[in-house]
Amino acid sequence: MEKNITFDWERLGNLEKGRQTLGPEMPVAVYRLLQYTIKDEIAGRTSVAEAEDILRGAGYRAGQALARNMLDLTLEAEAFVAHLKTTLLELKIGILNIEKIDLGALEFTLTVDEDLDCSGLPVTGDTVCFYDEGFIAGIFTLYLKRPMRAVEISCWGTGATTCRFDITPK
Repeated sequence: MEKNITFDWERLGNLEKGRQTLGPEMPVAVYRLLQYTIKDEIAGRTSVAEAEDILRGAGYRAGQALARNMLDLTLEAEAFVAHLKTTLLELKIGILNIEKIDLGALEFTLTVDEDLDCSGLPVTGDTVCFYDEGFIAGIFTLYLKRPMRAVEISCWGTGATTCRFDITPK
């Protein structure tokens, strides 16, 4: 019989107790090794598009979990963005900057410098931050209490030196 497993923040465990010597951090290369080999395995069993969609979905869940457990969702927009920027920096996910905020239309453009998923990757002509798309959409969906979509429009993979995302209502 298959278990229906739903992510719970508690499943991250007690990192202080479990990693007393090594601590809670690991090299970016190890994170990418995990992410990209999982993507390759899923793509090999299904398709590249399906693998990208699964990573996006996992990122969405992670973004919502992070928002619920680490962000103050009651802040006004400007304060929330500042809080999000600080949190992503502290977690070493990336350096967030907002290029555009249109609260009336619920449209945002943001950049992430030194992005965990792709900074330093070779140019392939394609965006690669599918997990980030979901992660950002999950955070903004929870904050705005409305389904949101994040689409990466530039990336190290496309030759840019920062990731740029458009966030719009779904």
